[in-house]
Amino acid sequence: MLYIRGTNNRYRMADEQDVIFEAIQIYNRYFSRGESLTSPDKAKDCIKLKLAPYEHEVFVCLFLDNQHRVIACDELFRGTIDGASVYPREVVKTALQYNAAALIMAHNHPSGISDPSQADRVITGKLKEALALIDVRVLDHFIVGENVYSFAEHGLL
Repeated sequence: MLYIRGTNNRYRMADEQDVIFEAIQIYNRYFSRGESLTSPDKAKDCIKLKLAPYEHEVFVCLFLDNQHRVIACDELFRGTIDGASVYPREVVKTALQYNAAALIMAHNHPSGISDPSQADRVITGKLKEALALIDVRVLDHFIVGENVYSFAEHGLL
């Protein structure tokens, strides 16, 4: 059980909304501007927190500076239960707007299966090529399902 302090300074049992609110506060602290991503697991955990609840595909990018500190975490595209259209031009434009040196991209699979599809592999390659033209490094592409799949950990970047 989880307890929280109420406005009257008395403790009460936390409900689901309280837990979600606190989780969002933690997420926002992790991805506040200037927070350094010191490990892939830290990025995975926060991205899973952000993407797991969606019932449709959502594609996000973490834009990073040269020291891998977070500049921004933007939700760039939304789709349906089994796909989202991702446009490299828009990712490149946003990376330039933030003057990013690197990025981590991520999307969810509402089915819960985090294995990459052929379309996931193709768009990852296209994005990596497009971003290389403007000297932005792609550090990873995470797919969130019941687990988090890392393209980098599987040698696909």
